[in-house]
Amino acid sequence: MYPDLYMMRHGQTEWNLVGRMQGRLDSPLTQLGISQATRQSELISELTATRFSSPQGRAIQTAEIVFAERGYTTDSRLCEIDTGEFTGRMIEELRQNRPEFFEGSPLDWYDRTPGGENFAQLSARCQSFLNDLTGPALIVTHGITLRMLRILALGLPHSRLEELPVEQGVVHVVRKAVHEVWR
Repeated sequence: MYPDLYMMRHGQTEWNLVGRMQGRLDSPLTQLGISQATRQSELISELTATRFSSPQGRAIQTAEIVFAERGYTTDSRLCEIDTGEFTGRMIEELRQNRPEFFEGSPLDWYDRTPGGENFAQLSARCQSFLNDLTGPALIVTHGITLRMLRILALGLPHSRLEELPVEQGVVHVVRKAVHEVWR
């Protein structure tokens, strides 16, 4: 059993908007992304917990809005999955030109990107992060990493990764192995 987790995906970015794979690269938040981060800040305003963020730019930009002057710690274990050679590429272009990578369930391709990180590696670093928590945590991270953190905290198999929704502008809460979304 883990402490209470209040997890947030970064706000919408320019690359999210156009369908470009970010992986370990970055693009700035859109105006909608800034609004989403502002909403997350409102949703967690009454909580007392240790605050963490991925060190990637889009997460930092979100954390600065969400946590304001309250401060936070960056942790590289919260980075997005490394999409290797697919980083910076348009997802639709990849689907057309490299269809063999997109066979299977909707997220399986993340596990086999050339030169990228696989789910076992992502799981290990997320597990390490969760194991180090000593109390409730507010976390700003990324889409696939957010899914993995929840899979681990809920005790679900990796095969259920795609079943967990990921929304921007909300707070994904896991308490006592139960998931809920605050809007």
